[in-house]
Amino acid sequence: MSDVRESEAADRLAIRELVDAYAHCFDRRDCEGQMALFTQDTRFLVFMDAKASTPSQTITRREDLRPVFEDLRQYAATTHFNGQSTVILTGAAAAGESYCLAHHVRVQDDQRSLMVASIRYLDTFAKQAGRWLFSERRLMVDWIETRPL
Repeated sequence: MSDVRESEAADRLAIRELVDAYAHCFDRRDCEGQMALFTQDTRFLVFMDAKASTPSQTITRREDLRPVFEDLRQYAATTHFNGQSTVILTGAAAAGESYCLAHHVRVQDDQRSLMVASIRYLDTFAKQAGRWLFSERRLMVDWIETRPL
């Protein structure tokens, strides 16, 4: 195992906390908190098919994330489990990949269903004013399963 400087360890922890804060804000429907995790000029790209060469959706400003995150209110409940992640630090920038199993409960016509998505996030991070933020987040959907509850 390599020697890790204290500053590198602190940066890695801060980035992990950023990734976890994104999931927490999502599950708590905290749109403002979720938006605050991104740089002003962020890029947020959604690939509903991870194998696709072009995104299903592209957003290029923090404020434009609002309707995307507010749309999550269509679900009765969500739970995101973050899994393994990798991070490569380069000064005040970093890149990483993290895995997530996202659970979405929907109620329609008194019927409950569960949609589980296997997601990988390909992230670029920027450290601004001592705080790590997402400068680009690519949401890659590897598979989706929907079933009645």
